[in-house]
Amino acid sequence: MAPALHLTGDPEADDLLSTDPLALLTGMLLDQQVPMESAFAGPLKIAQRMGGFDAERIADADPEEFAALCAQPPAVHRFPGSMAGRIQAMCRAVVDDYDGDAANLWTEGDPDGKEVLKRLKALPGYGDQKARIFLALLGKQRGVEPKGWREAAGDYGQEGSRRSIADVVDEKSLLEVREFKKAAKAKAKAAK
Repeated sequence: MAPALHLTGDPEADDLLSTDPLALLTGMLLDQQVPMESAFAGPLKIAQRMGGFDAERIADADPEEFAALCAQPPAVHRFPGSMAGRIQAMCRAVVDDYDGDAANLWTEGDPDGKEVLKRLKALPGYGDQKARIFLALLGKQRGVEPKGWREAAGDYGQEGSRRSIADVVDEKSLLEVREFKKAAKAKAKAAK
């Protein structure tokens, strides 16, 4: 069994992420335009408000009611309405394509790293970068290591890197990832 995750600073939120593949997939979906810890704390807010975290229940929820649930303070994301729609669309894909079990994305049919990356990129709300980061998170912290996963994850799969949430294991590594991101933004800005 993989060690517990330490992504949010909240033991209850980290426990949900550690034990529920759909919650982890949802946290990654939410990881944009908000601090990483806030994004990955979102699934616990949903679980508390819905009395559990279930792909089919989320996918089948009334869109307006689910958006309101996501907007309830403290909001699940700074853009709760649009993210609610993305969460429901992703959950619908998990229900329709993976029998409601998010782990099937990386286990069904014993896929290699390229196939897992392809499956992740096919999810609503998951682009290439998000899919590569999530694949690296699976490999580095969840013990999900399909053949070729590091290559498929690209730079995010590098051992010892501090590029993304895939590398956050404690407060120190969180600060290192933040510094990397800050430096990358400054470099990109200088190049313009």
